[in-house]
Amino acid sequence: MLYDLRRADARIKWLVTCLLATFGLSYVFGALMVALYAGFTPKRVAATYAGREMSMTMPPETTMTVEHPMSMAEFARPEVHAVDTDLLIQDTHVHVPMYGIFAAALSLVVVGLSLPRGRAFGLITLLFAAPWLDFAGMWLTKFASPRFAIVTLIGGWAMGAGYLVVAALAVQQMWFSRERS
Repeated sequence: MLYDLRRADARIKWLVTCLLATFGLSYVFGALMVALYAGFTPKRVAATYAGREMSMTMPPETTMTVEHPMSMAEFARPEVHAVDTDLLIQDTHVHVPMYGIFAAALSLVVVGLSLPRGRAFGLITLLFAAPWLDFAGMWLTKFASPRFAIVTLIGGWAMGAGYLVVAALAVQQMWFSRERS
């Protein structure tokens, strides 16, 4: 074992705890953003990514306002947030490297946990594979079939599950294990 978080200095344990809390906050707000823009069902995800392409044209010189009556049911209808190819490229460019950094940092925590070697390899693989699935699902939904929306959902849920497993094991082993320093 390279290092053991159970026996680490209290400052290292505090650093890891703060890192995990910060990542946890990020995951909560990430989930809220997904709920707002893409949803948690294959149908909503497919509508978001397989939807129509929007053109990035300039707004007109003049505008016109039209008033018409709306029922309360029309107000309750969720707005579909369509992701065009340009936005998907931008999101991939920004999110995939950040997910890699999150996965690497969480993997360094995994290396310090008391886990069988196979489970540690499995958890590290999950931490990296989950965002790959997430974005592969988005691209496949956009260009292959709306049925691939489920891949995006599996990747997203796997990211959350991987984080929760690492955080729970780390907190338990660092602060509640009998082998503490």
